[in-house]
Amino acid sequence: MAPSPLQPHSTNDRLAKLQSFDQSKVGVKGLVDAGIEKIPDIFVLPPDPEVADDQGSSATHPISLQIPVIDLKYVHDEENKNARKQIVQEILEASEKWGFFQVVNHGVSTDTLEKMIDGVREFHEQPNEEKMKFYSRDISRKVRYNSNFNLYDLKAANWRDTSYFIMAPDAPQPEEFPEVCRDITIKYSAQAREVGITIFELLSEALGLKSNHLTDIGCAEGHYILCHYYPACPQPKLAIGTTPHKDATFITILLQDQIGGLQVLYDHKWVDVPPVPGALIVNIGDFLQFSIVNFKIKSPHA
Repeated sequence: MAPSPLQPHSTNDRLAKLQSFDQSKVGVKGLVDAGIEKIPDIFVLPPDPEVADDQGSSATHPISLQIPVIDLKYVHDEENKNARKQIVQEILEASEKWGFFQVVNHGVSTDTLEKMIDGVREFHEQPNEEKMKFYSRDISRKVRYNSNFNLYDLKAANWRDTSYFIMAPDAPQPEEFPEVCRDITIKYSAQAREVGITIFELLSEALGLKSNHLTDIGCAEGHYILCHYYPACPQPKLAIGTTPHKDATFITILLQDQIGGLQVLYDHKWVDVPPVPGALIVNIGDFLQFSIVNFKIKSPHA
């Protein structure tokens, strides 16, 4: 049988649609602002019976589990060594069992967290002509924005836009940041980095190593911020904001807004992660799993 001429046409048609969307530089938010009632084909999820069955099962039988919430209030209390030992043990257990945990009393104020979320929203809700100044797929740019970093590789594009800030080892100059979120991004980045270093210390101790082991071997040298923005979708059952994935990092520190939506794969089931006021979520990434602990600590899907 001769090969069908429809497949190349279909592939070329999809590529043309991807390029058209990409070159518009308006992102998903721009589509919503234009008043679309039907999402473009490039965002429509292909049928997946396994995903459908899994989602149906979770919806019918809610999973009453919660990822651990760990209080770091006394983590630096020199007069209470037992408190730190307890925190180390909790992090070890959470990392091995879940690969995910939330931390509270981590040192970043609620005001800073809220202003960071507001800053992300303000950037992505700017007029298109302002955002377009930062639109790029050049990964060497320290400050940029686009929709789906891997847009041309996905079967269905994620319904989201993202701003990127490469903060270490060489941070952007202040004037390189968008003015609308410059100050809070720089402030939040510095404080979140301190939380990350504390987590690396605790993970080192949990593995029976010196506190500075993971930082000494370079785990904290790189630091970047991804700010995902999920506009309202006119056909939410046909699209997805973020596909299941693992993070190719040492750790991810995630700030979730109060809308929620994050899920973690645990024991072959998707578990909701409801927002905890003032909390930061820590995800053990692939690099830590494979390079450091040789599968002792889990690297989860999210």
